[in-house]
Amino acid sequence: MAMPKYTTVVVGLVYKTKSSNMKERILTNWTFIRALYLLMGSTLIIQSAVSQQWFGVLFGSYFASMGLFAFGCAAGNCFGGNCAIEQKPSTQEQM
Repeated sequence: MAMPKYTTVVVGLVYKTKSSNMKERILTNWTFIRALYLLMGSTLIIQSAVSQQWFGVLFGSYFASMGLFAFGCAAGNCFGGNCAIEQKPSTQEQM
């Protein structure tokens, strides 16, 4: 049985994702903090690999991926609007 072209498997559950969503997430909404996470994570990866500290490579990969994919603290807010508060139309008429 062939898997669909764009599929992500997470903890045994299958979620269909669109490649345009990931492309949009990587290429848009860049902030100074997000770039800093990517830069510092990449620096940590390189320094750890040079000194053969493999746990540091994993640690740096986490921070670099936060910056690259805009999740966690590097996003600056809840990506996808999960924390957005919708304003309800006012029921009172103004006179």
